[in-house]
Amino acid sequence: MPATRRTRRTRPAAALVLLLAAAVTSCGYGSQADPVPAAAQAQAGAAGAKLSAGSVTLGYFPNLTHATALVGVREGLIQRELGGTALKTTTFNAGPAEMEALNAGSVDIGFIGPSPAVNGYVKSRGQNLRIVSGSASGGVKLVVNPDRIKTLDDVKGKRIATPQLGNTQDVAFLNWAAARGWKVDAASGKGDVSVVRTNNTITPDAYRSGSVDGAWVPEPTASKLVAEGATVLLDENDLWPDGKFVITNVVVSQKFLKEHRDVVEAVLRGTVRTNEWINAHRDEAKASANAALKTLSGQELEPEVIDRAWPGIAVTDDPLAATLEAQAGHAVTAGLLEKPDLTGIYDLGPLDKVLGSLHKPPVTPPGPGTDDQGR
Repeated sequence: MPATRRTRRTRPAAALVLLLAAAVTSCGYGSQADPVPAAAQAQAGAAGAKLSAGSVTLGYFPNLTHATALVGVREGLIQRELGGTALKTTTFNAGPAEMEALNAGSVDIGFIGPSPAVNGYVKSRGQNLRIVSGSASGGVKLVVNPDRIKTLDDVKGKRIATPQLGNTQDVAFLNWAAARGWKVDAASGKGDVSVVRTNNTITPDAYRSGSVDGAWVPEPTASKLVAEGATVLLDENDLWPDGKFVITNVVVSQKFLKEHRDVVEAVLRGTVRTNEWINAHRDEAKASANAALKTLSGQELEPEVIDRAWPGIAVTDDPLAATLEAQAGHAVTAGLLEKPDLTGIYDLGPLDKVLGSLHKPPVTPPGPGTDDQGR
């Protein structure tokens, strides 16, 4: 359903947003400060309880795999739970840049892939972040030029784009190539297959020009390439048990979690309610996500792109911890990481508290890598 035809019957009350808080301004780390609905802030602030922080900065990507953030921010569902605490947002193109911002304190809570989260946690010796919730599963594909690549074996010797060295899709592709017995130097991307690290925003241009033969990328980039004539050679869902793997988690800086646990809980109430709304109103949520992408990039996705991309993405509160552990192992195999100690990377206490208050079951039970504080 087009965004302009959405009705009030199913649209959340907090989404009655007519104004933007401010113009877009630039922010460090190649990110962009995003407009936050002023009406949603005012509406929430009038009734919300006073929390321990005056504002919270949320980081995420303009990707459909970050649908919880796209929809939750646009519809005012996260701001509503924050009450008088102002929601500030900023976007990134890949996880490593967002991790820099989290470490620098310019982002408090972020939506991010498993590989950057693991890398950041290990490099800081467990001092910089906690994973506090899941957000999405799936939505990643290997798409190729059908004139140059017809089978999986044909990928050898070709040029395949990934978003950034060490990001989740980069690690997944390197692991897949290694499983096929191909040797690739992770740092340079050179070997039996050439890994070309390319910003998702320009990957379609690189494909169109012929400088890459395919790409292992998240949505909507994969479907944009299909619209350019590429074909889907492999859906990453097919490589995982039950077709599920974490593609996006919610992380928080440990400093912010320690000082403002109530704010973290409020954001998670917003994400849980957002996921619930997305799953109950898939078509309307698709339109909302597309409208959010237009706000962030100046252009919405063509119907053929978003209609192809949207069904492959599943939003979830569960962080799918077992798949993160496997992805960490993939980074080890690729030579990007030594065997990590992930003890304490999770603190699911705030999430389970929120789920309990909404009469929902808890997520992954306590175990290795989980901080049981707050359960």
